[in-house]
Parts: sequence; C-alpha cells; structure tokens
Amino acid sequence: MIEIKSLTKVFPSVTALDKISLTVNDGEFFGLLGPNGAGKSTLMNLLVGYLDPDAGEILVGGEKVTRDGLQTRKAIGLVPQSLALYDDLSAQDNLEIFGSFYHIEKRILRGRIKERLDSVQLYDRRKDKVKNFSGGMKRRLNLIASLLHDPPLLLCDEPTVGVDPQSRNAIFDFLMMLNRQGKTIVYTTHYMEEAERMCSRIAIIDFGKIIADGTVDQLLERLTYDESISIAKNQATMSKAELFKQFGSLIDENDHFELKPNNGFLLSSFFRQLEQNDMSHKFIEMHKPTLEALFLHLTGRRLRD
Repeated sequence: MIEIKSLTKVFPSVTALDKISLTVNDGEFFGLLGPNGAGKSTLMNLLVGYLDPDAGEILVGGEKVTRDGLQTRKAIGLVPQSLALYDDLSAQDNLEIFGSFYHIEKRILRGRIKERLDSVQLYDRRKDKVKNFSGGMKRRLNLIASLLHDPPLLLCDEPTVGVDPQSRNAIFDFLMMLNRQGKTIVYTTHYMEEAERMCSRIAIIDFGKIIADGTVDQLLERLTYDESISIAKNQATMSKAELFKQFGSLIDENDHFELKPNNGFLLSSFFRQLEQNDMSHKFIEMHKPTLEALFLHLTGRRLRD
C-alpha cells in the first residue's frame, strides 16, 4: 500500500525527516509513535501530498505521491491534528460540504453521512451547530468527514488529542472496525498505550529518524529485562530450579521463587526455554516491559520529555 524510500524533509531551522524508509502493507493498522516534534505530522503531510520531499519518494498503491497528484489523493483520507470544521454550521451541513468536494452523488452521500454519524454516535445531534459540540464530539465528526469518499487508506494524525475517555474509546472502536473491514490505517500518537492497543505494527520515530519498527512483541524483545520475576513453587517449577538459575539469581521464598535477572537478560530467550521444557507460562508473574521503557532504552529519555 505505502512505500517510503529515503524520505527527507528540511525546514530552515530543522531537519524534520532524515532519510526514513518504511513499508505499510494493505490492511495494516500501522502506528507511528514518537514525542511531539519528532516528525510525525510532517510525514503525514508528505503522505497526502500537501508537501513535497527534499529527497526520496513516497508510493501509494504503486503511484508516486506529489503535490499535483490529485488522483492519488482520492485514495487517501486524512484526519488532521487540527480540527477542520465550520463551527457555525450543523454536523450534517459540514459533512455535505466535505462530501461535495468529491462530487459524490447526493443519494449516495446522504446514505454515507447517516451511516458514518450512526457509527460514532452523532446521528441524533446531526442538526446541532458544531460550536455547541464538546471537543470529543468535534473529533469524531472530524474523523468521519475524512471518510465520505470511502478511501482505502486512512491517515490519522493524533486524532484523540484533548478528548474525553468516552469519545476516545468511541474513536478507537470505530477505527478498529474500519481496519477489520479492510481499510489500511496509519496512526500517529505520542501515547504508547494507544499504539499498543490498536496497532499491528509500530515504527518509533525521534528527531526525524526511525529508530525501531516491528510488532509490539518484536520491539519489546529488544529490551533487556531487569525486574524480578516471580515463579510459583510447585512440582513442575521446583524440578527446573537449575534451568532458572541460568538466567539469574534464584531466591527460594516460602511459596515461590524470585528470579533476579542477569545483565543482558532477554525475555525471548527465557520464554523459549520455558517452551522447550514444557513449562506453562501461567506459573510466571512479571511486570510486562513497555514501549515507554524501550523508548527510554533507545534514546536515554522518556517518550513525553
């Protein structure tokens, strides 16, 4: 669906993107995770053709993306970080205006508007002026406005900024439904929990560079684990005490073992040994490593610093 090749974008005071390369497959829910100012919004504007790169190229569906490539844009829906709505018009009027940009037949457009408003629980408020909507309602309306032409590719640039938990969950549920129906989604965020919850694959970006990418499990395998691991004491685990000692210091408590991992301990190697020895994971209790911890490990600072 998307091929990004050695993409570079330079502004007078900063290199926003520095020779990044990525591939997003058809039907993926792809996350771009990074702090504010990392280059996420610049990449989205390049993907939709609002900006031209200084070097490299982007292909969407095999077609090169350019500022003049209107045909390519028809395959893309963009949910911008800044709200793009007319406050003094109703939700229905807003959607009719946006739909008219794509020359959609009125009968088809009316059906899509009703369907989309229903899907984000806004149909009963369709005649209300947008200025009377909450921030979360505006975000949901902004989202469905990008989908009226039914594009196969949806770009979401931090679509939950400043929204209440109810609206955030409604947005999550709606996007995951769209993905199950076959839409390819690229989702930028600086909230690791959003990326972990929704994205089948994630790229971590910082200072305009991709510093890691893969599934959540693949990313976390890169992180050494230094928290203690609790192992329930029973016949199966007691017979494998020597196996556990290969991975660190094993402390024999009353009802469990406590494993203090060695330097360089890798969860992937630990669990691989458990599987090879027919040891159930349910006997193991540990704090799950997080993308926040991985970002700290890779950059030396926290994701929201």
